Amino acid sequence: MTITSPNDSMLVEVQDGVANVVFNRPDSLNALDEDLADALGAITGAIRADQSIRCMVLSGAGNHFMAGGDIKTFGEKLDETPDRTARRHYFENLINTFHVATTNMREMPQPIIGKVRGAAAGAGVSVMLTCDLVLASEDAFFTLAYCHLGTSPDGGSTFFLPRATGMKRAMEIALLGDRFDAATAERWGLVNRVVAGDELDAEVDKLAARLTAGPARAYANTKALLNQSLNNTLSTQLDAETQGFAECATTDDFAEGVGAFVSKRKPEFKGN
Repeated sequence: MTITSPNDSMLVEVQDGVANVVFNRPDSLNALDEDLADALGAITGAIRADQSIRCMVLSGAGNHFMAGGDIKTFGEKLDETPDRTARRHYFENLINTFHVATTNMREMPQPIIGKVRGAAAGAGVSVMLTCDLVLASEDAFFTLAYCHLGTSPDGGSTFFLPRATGMKRAMEIALLGDRFDAATAERWGLVNRVVAGDELDAEVDKLAARLTAGPARAYANTKALLNQSLNNTLSTQLDAETQGFAECATTDDFAEGVGAFVSKRKPEFKGN
């Protein structure tokens, strides 16, 4: 399956089982608009359905990840749409389109690596939180920022943020909208690792290669189990773990993993 973007607001390239997905609006710091929201949903949906893809890497063109929504476009829409009901419908449609990608990213079986440099603000923080793993450069900076526009967050950030940081810290980040650096983001649990800017690409490539060489079904089941864990009772989660393990036990990768352990060699997983 060939995966392409429906417009030029995003780029996608699949190589060696890794889908490299790039926000491609560097002149606007990759700010989210209708085209980008549509493209992100379409691309993540295609990756979700393609079992040959083993890992997705999400980054921004230029020097920034994503600096939130396209506020210039928002202002134009406010001027063009004085009717409040019509205005509400426009933003509902925009955000629902954006949320298609949020759902795809959480439900796709492939692990997702966020590669963050420069600004991650507003919707950029939301998208980053939706990734499974995040590596950030030392110069990266973050702000949820919605409160500065007089609106509440979207993109799943109100779901993911308290799960990552705890409720009190999430309230601070969301209600104050203060800017914080990469070291703080790592300390608060928003990113996995901070690396030097000139090492970010290589470190992400190394991590993507590691995930691509891993047991695809085991990763998919693990991701699904962790995502549902905070909404399940213990009994329900234990049942889900039983089913997940038993399903993995039918795969060639499980046989390879067990055989490699017994033989004291490194496993060579094929993703099936």
